[in-house]
Amino acid sequence: MPVRTLADDKKIWTRRTSPRQFAAFAGWLALVALTVFCFQVMTQDTIWFFVQDAPRQAADLLSRSWPPRWSVLDRLWVPLWDTLNMATLGTLLGILIAVPVAFLAARNTTPSAAFVRPVALLVIVASRSINSLIWALLLVAILGPGILAGILAIALRSIGFIGKLLYEAIEEIDESQVEAVRATGAGGAQVIDYAIVPQVLPAFAGISVFRWDINIRESTILGLVGAGGIGLQLQSSLGRLAWSEVTVIFIVILATVIVSEWVSAKVRKAII
Repeated sequence: MPVRTLADDKKIWTRRTSPRQFAAFAGWLALVALTVFCFQVMTQDTIWFFVQDAPRQAADLLSRSWPPRWSVLDRLWVPLWDTLNMATLGTLLGILIAVPVAFLAARNTTPSAAFVRPVALLVIVASRSINSLIWALLLVAILGPGILAGILAIALRSIGFIGKLLYEAIEEIDESQVEAVRATGAGGAQVIDYAIVPQVLPAFAGISVFRWDINIRESTILGLVGAGGIGLQLQSSLGRLAWSEVTVIFIVILATVIVSEWVSAKVRKAII
């Protein structure tokens, strides 16, 4: 019900008029109807017998996945190392490209708001709009399977994420520090070095570490499309229906993500 404020700032509840009640009811009815329609569209090709049979199939799959085949661990250390290298090198390459793109995209540092800034924003949007798995598919088709395609896929995806957050941080800096440094006769590069970089450095460090943490998770599945890493072992085990091996790979991936999350949180806490 709507609230009305009196002259002495006292708020009182007032009952809706009939037209308002009807409008509210019509709005909720339209929302329910839209929800039902969307559900029907999404489930029109669903075979409900498979849905009813899903619990039995899940139980059968779990019975074949346990106990884990721990002997497969010896074959996972090298692919796991490749996955970590893929995430780390891809993040570093993405940072090298994203930093200049961010400075070109920020309103207060771009050399041309009419031409250069739109191009830089286009690069950021294009990178963010395509998932790393899609980048990996394209790069595997171009470069062939291997870890190089995975590194480039991670880098191309990271450019948009890091570039967007960094250029927003650049636009939010304290301009008084920039004016103070510029008043000393400093040139453009010196202003960036002494007035802008110190202000955005903590945010940049936090963004980079956070993106590395995300890339650890994403790099574990790029092997499903041939980009190397532990995902390639996962694809092999899935193709052979070796569910006990899949369980071990899932456990290794989970442990890796937990450790990377812990490292990322410690580093961000130490930096910011």
